[in-house]
Amino acid sequence: MEEVKSRPGRSYGQFCGLARALDVVGDRWSLLVVRELLLGPMRYGELAGSLGGIATNLLADRLRSLESSGVIERQLDHPSGVVYALTPWGHQLRESIEALIRWSEPLMISGQGEDALQPRWLAVALPALLRGRTAEPPVELGIEVGGLLMALRIGEDGPHVTVQPDRRPDTILEAEAATLLGLAAGVLTIDQAQSGASVHGDPSVLAMVLGAAPP
Repeated sequence: MEEVKSRPGRSYGQFCGLARALDVVGDRWSLLVVRELLLGPMRYGELAGSLGGIATNLLADRLRSLESSGVIERQLDHPSGVVYALTPWGHQLRESIEALIRWSEPLMISGQGEDALQPRWLAVALPALLRGRTAEPPVELGIEVGGLLMALRIGEDGPHVTVQPDRRPDTILEAEAATLLGLAAGVLTIDQAQSGASVHGDPSVLAMVLGAAPP
C-alpha cells in the first residue's frame, strides 16, 4: 500500500497507530461519510441528503480529505455521473465502525429523541449488533422500515444485510427503526416488540434471527 501522510496542521504529531488513524478519519463527519459509503457508491447530492445537517462546503472538504488520504475515490458511473466509493483500504473501516456501534449501546438506551434516523443506517447497525450469530442452514428475514426493504441473512459466516434485494424474502418484519435496534441489541424481546411490529410469513424465522441475544 502507498504511504499516506496527514495534512499539515491536522496531525496529532504522535507516532501511534490510533493517533495516525485519527489524523485521517478523526474529523467531524468523516466516519459518517464512511458509514454511508459502506452501503455502496453515492453521488454528492445523495451523501448530502442522507447526512442531513452537514454544510455543503464541509462535506466537500471531508470528501477531498478522505480522497487524498486514500480512504475514498471518485468513480465515473453512467448515468449517475461521478460517484464516491470506498477504496479497499477504506472498506477496512467497517470493523472499527461496527465496534463503535456496539460500544454505543448504553448511549442509545435513552431513545431517539429529536435526533434524525435514516432507515438505511440500520443496514450497518444490524450486522454490528448481531455479530457472533450464525445459522446452518442459513436463514433470511426481510425487514421493511420507513419504506425501505432490506434482507437480513444469517449463515455460517454471520449476519449480512442487503438493501433493496433482487427478490422479496418470504418472511417480512415491518417495524419502526427503534424497535429493530432494540431487538438486535437484545434490549427488547419479540413479545415486547409486538406492539410496534408485524410479521408477514413464518414467525419462526423472526425468532431464529432476532429471538435471542447473540453470544
